[in-house]
Amino acid sequence: MNKKVIGRFTAVLASVLILASCSQDFTDRPSEDAISLDSYYSTNEQVASATNVLYSRTWFNFETKFFFAVAEVGSGNMYTNSSDVNALRDFSMNGSYAILQDGWASLWANIAQANALINFLEERVGPDVDPEVVQNTIGEAYFLRATAYFYLVRLWGAVPIIENNLDYANSPQIPTNRVEDVYTLIEMDYLKAIDRLYEKNRGSNYADNGHVSKGSAKAMLAKVYLYEQKYTEAKQIAEEVISSGEFKLFGGQELPGKSFADLFTYPNNNNEESIFALQWLWDGNYGSGNICNTQFGISTGDLTTSNCSYGGVFAPSQDILSLYETNDLRRHETIMFPGEEYTNIKVLINGGQTEQMGFIVPAATAIGGQGAGAAIKKYVIGIENGNETGPTQTSGNGAMSNNTYIMRYAELLLIHAEAILAGGGSTSDVSALNSFNAVRNRAGLPSVSSITPEDMFLERRKELAFEGDYWFDLGRRPRAEAIAIMSAQNRGDMNYAQYFTPTDADFLLDYPANEVARNPKLLEPPVPYDFN
Repeated sequence: MNKKVIGRFTAVLASVLILASCSQDFTDRPSEDAISLDSYYSTNEQVASATNVLYSRTWFNFETKFFFAVAEVGSGNMYTNSSDVNALRDFSMNGSYAILQDGWASLWANIAQANALINFLEERVGPDVDPEVVQNTIGEAYFLRATAYFYLVRLWGAVPIIENNLDYANSPQIPTNRVEDVYTLIEMDYLKAIDRLYEKNRGSNYADNGHVSKGSAKAMLAKVYLYEQKYTEAKQIAEEVISSGEFKLFGGQELPGKSFADLFTYPNNNNEESIFALQWLWDGNYGSGNICNTQFGISTGDLTTSNCSYGGVFAPSQDILSLYETNDLRRHETIMFPGEEYTNIKVLINGGQTEQMGFIVPAATAIGGQGAGAAIKKYVIGIENGNETGPTQTSGNGAMSNNTYIMRYAELLLIHAEAILAGGGSTSDVSALNSFNAVRNRAGLPSVSSITPEDMFLERRKELAFEGDYWFDLGRRPRAEAIAIMSAQNRGDMNYAQYFTPTDADFLLDYPANEVARNPKLLEPPVPYDFN
């Protein structure tokens, strides 16, 4: 490869959807016939913006349907009867499903682009760029690669470890690596991110808080340690983040006047509780917006909370409708029950002919939402409404500009409490109770004096419902317990109860069939990874 070609490496940073396309192999490298890193990254601002696409467009095919079809429908939190996303409702999903390819390709696109920055950015910047800016950007790339691999290993188990896509340009058929090796890479990447990322505190300057920080990487690493049952390490690093004061509960004692409801609105993007969130900003181009508002809300002949002509692809499951106590403030802001009122959302009524501020949820039989008798409230912000919704798409899929959380401070507090519990039968440790009760108190619930594993998983489900965690929580419970929980869930609609029992194999996804056709080694036993 000649010097000219080596210097022209990075179309992914300018046209990310090429790699995210379903037609691309996960080992595909970025095009070398695009912007030269040497000439493009000549200022601090250009380097700092290099990761912008890694907070939105590369995640679009992952977040749009795949994430919720697996993590929420699969876990029994959501109900859908839409044929493209309902296969995990009855555990019938196999490698031929298109959304599997969407999630797989999206995660590998993130890894490919992070690899480009990790391997080539440092030597391809101009002399006027500050070294700490370069290192922070590389730290972001390590963070994002680790996060993509954290999803891959929990969804598929053994997957190939690729640290430089160019290494496989001429030999794209590569084996998977052991799960323990993937976790080693994830730990290493988050530690490298911690070494490089800026320290900062969240504040009112939300625009500057969209990118991750040293505290973000520590918080995600605490979650990884928890999954590996490294409780001492999880507790220690969680406490580092808590004591730093970087993050706060939105609406907790430190932020009076705010509430759980405020977390999911556009004006509060990148608030003090946000540890890592996907940064959506509808800019007129496909893949730039969050379509949860369309897929979760109400869309009937008389009322719609969406900017487009359809909605309610996903709905609450029958199992989750009874999850919340009536005095739990999260109930109203997580699920829209018949008869409840929402005054701060603009909707369309009269067949979409009239705009109206505020609405009362219609009767269960008229609510739409797949016949579930209720609708999802979380992430639903209504039709376009100036600064209340930010830029929105008023046709197509009705994309909005509110963030999607990957991790919030409330979860870190629960991780801290669970790490102290450390797999035991119960704990009355004061530090654990402080963290656990802070989340409960924000929800308007009284403090408890001890915590059991059942308390912990129930609180996580209530706090993080429809945010993509319950599937993974079930996956790390003793398998017999998880199967018993899921077998008892009513996975039907409001008229027809349905029950399905998963097998052990259902807790990991099949590799997408077209990826197996390209790389049959995916089906071979995983091999150790050489970190040297």
